[in-house]
Amino acid sequence: MDLLPLPAHGDTPVRVMTIAGSDSGGAAGLQSDLRTFTLAGVHGTCAVTAVTVQNSLGVSAFHPIPPATVAGQIRAVIGDIGVGAVKTGMLADAGIIAAVADTAAELGIGGRTGEGAAGIPFLVDPVSASHHGDPLLSPEAFALLVGRLFPLATVVTPNLDEVRLLTGIEVVDEATQRDAARALHDMGPCWALVKGGHLRTAATSTDLLYDGTEFLEFEAHRIVTTHDHGAGDTLGAAMVCALAHGTTVPEAVAFGKRWVTRSLDAAYPLGAGHGAVNASWRLREAPPA
Repeated sequence: MDLLPLPAHGDTPVRVMTIAGSDSGGAAGLQSDLRTFTLAGVHGTCAVTAVTVQNSLGVSAFHPIPPATVAGQIRAVIGDIGVGAVKTGMLADAGIIAAVADTAAELGIGGRTGEGAAGIPFLVDPVSASHHGDPLLSPEAFALLVGRLFPLATVVTPNLDEVRLLTGIEVVDEATQRDAARALHDMGPCWALVKGGHLRTAATSTDLLYDGTEFLEFEAHRIVTTHDHGAGDTLGAAMVCALAHGTTVPEAVAFGKRWVTRSLDAAYPLGAGHGAVNASWRLREAPPA
């Protein structure tokens, strides 16, 4: 599956939600998520968790949205418009994380049974630092993210910096990537995806998916570029679009991997720092038959 089916004119598209912070530079955060949602042919909604002050050089400040307002956005949208899948991005502080966890449990987002995930598919991206290394979560909030949201998650998608913070494992090769996937899965999600994009010594970029039993590898040619701001958001956004269409988690990872690789290949410079990945390659593709 290279592309998702587009809705017919006038038909209501599949709906997805991002619970994330706003990137004033437009390269990452909810702006990146909504861009991928639209280009993938789904209707994107959002619950804004924070307003950041950032550009291509980094984050200089951020202002969290009150937790009750974050929860209110989620309830208002899902109660009226509905949703096929949900992802998180930057959750800013402990109060917001608790509000998201409570609201997710209330509305049937994520959750586990003996057979795996139940309810609305829920992708948790444990964002703890910006692309430039600027901290976005306190240690208390990070621990709450793991304790409250990971057990609800259909899949978690940390990058290698976040893997190290979560598990204490420095991923340097296939063996340590598998160790990290096991440790992440033990924290409660149905599936753990250890992304290999930051393992820059490898000729390929290999993401590893684990469900507690089986390891699945998703490999792509490494795109050598410094213009990779928003890559993690774009991968997760593409995955959640696929999940909303009813795919399995492995199918969603495969779709997201192809989507972000093409977005990296089309990336462009922006400002004086890291440029943006570019999902608009989709505009040059013929619609699926």
